[in-house]
Amino acid sequence: MRLCRLATTDDIDDIAALMALSIDRLQTGFLAPAQIAASRAVMGLDTGLIAEDTYFVVQQGDRLVGCGGWSRRATLFGGNHSAARDERLLNPAIEPARVRAMYTHPDFARQGVGRQILAASEGAARQAGFGRAELAATLAGAPLYRACGWTDLAAIDATVDGVLVPLIRMGKLLG
Repeated sequence: MRLCRLATTDDIDDIAALMALSIDRLQTGFLAPAQIAASRAVMGLDTGLIAEDTYFVVQQGDRLVGCGGWSRRATLFGGNHSAARDERLLNPAIEPARVRAMYTHPDFARQGVGRQILAASEGAARQAGFGRAELAATLAGAPLYRACGWTDLAAIDATVDGVLVPLIRMGKLLG
């Protein structure tokens, strides 16, 4: 049985390991090796999500098999180390919440873990008063989001040291 719960600071090392494994293995087939390496600069954990109780982990037994969350802040994607972060609080009456940092352990891909985290994040953002949400999807993650009712809004070309990391800005009504 899988348990979805709020992440704590005790989970940070396991989350970081899961993210690294997910980036390295699940992006294969969508990105070239140089793009996968560059994507580490634009992806990763924002520990502020844990501090604000908006980040979830999914466990199967003692094993962390997925993580992800949502934010009331304007930053669309990236971890603590990412440039161009915007910590401004969003106005739920007129701005969309952000779904952030969704990762699944490769051994559990396409087994409902991502859907479980996404549902928890959407529900929590809705309870916080947000009527819409946006996210930055990787090419590997976009099929899941589309299957869950998200629509493409725009291409995002994140560039790291001259290497393009393609992302897709997606949106959804949370009503």
